Amino acid sequence: MKLSSHYGDGRFGLSFEVFPPKTPKGLEALRGHVAELMRFKPGFMTCTYGAGGSTRDKTLDITASIRRDHGIPVAAHLTCVGSTVDELRNYLSEARDLGIEYIVALRGDPPEGQERFEPVDGGLSYANELVTLIRHEYSDFGIAVAAYPETHQEAVSADADLKNLKRKVDAGADCVITQLFYTNDDFFRFRDRCASGGIIAPIVPGVLPVTSAGQLQRVISNCGANLPEGLFRELGDATDDAMALDIGIAHTVRQAQELIDAGVPGLHVYVLNKSQTTSAILSQLTFETH
Repeated sequence: MKLSSHYGDGRFGLSFEVFPPKTPKGLEALRGHVAELMRFKPGFMTCTYGAGGSTRDKTLDITASIRRDHGIPVAAHLTCVGSTVDELRNYLSEARDLGIEYIVALRGDPPEGQERFEPVDGGLSYANELVTLIRHEYSDFGIAVAAYPETHQEAVSADADLKNLKRKVDAGADCVITQLFYTNDDFFRFRDRCASGGIIAPIVPGVLPVTSAGQLQRVISNCGANLPEGLFRELGDATDDAMALDIGIAHTVRQAQELIDAGVPGLHVYVLNKSQTTSAILSQLTFETH
């Protein structure tokens, strides 16, 4: 089944992303949050893959359990970091045996302590190579890849970054999920450039709800996202955490509704393993999933 089946023809595709908790208590809490998010009828859910494959088994276990407990399609993330092609095949075979339908195929960030990505001996260097492996040897998987509306920090130019995305789609990806962003004009310009560049897969905006000035500052330092004028100042002027959260929720509601009204095929929400903020945002949006 292709991931693109969740979008188009009157369908609005809502999806959520979680990460593997570090403790049994965190895992139990995640189960409750996932159950709460089900009331918004997501088309699928994804679970991230830790640096260097550090959460490999947890990623598969969590993804498979969501599928089993809630009966919705699921996507396991997979990166090239620290894995040979045979190890990637083993992961894909295990995912297939668990009934996981989709893979989010990523190159992955360089391991801590390394300035640039270096493949292991017998490994892959680029996400499009991983997409090619999946499409040729595990063709039943739907495949999503990442995109960067504000350009990947390692890209030599925006044009080079777009050409890299096209290579991933041409290799067999059927859905594109973007990195988070906070200025919709950046996304709209990127969407137009994708269309001009012949990228026909659905371009799904990734949204990370704002919860505090500290969180926003960490996000910006990690990925270099642009900030809407005044948002950081508003958050910094908040007199307590509750006020900051209300400001963040209001911004994300405005951002998400503008994206929906502009005809995006869906939203991919980075929920940070919690349901309260995401629920508060989605309850204020006007959209209909199918």
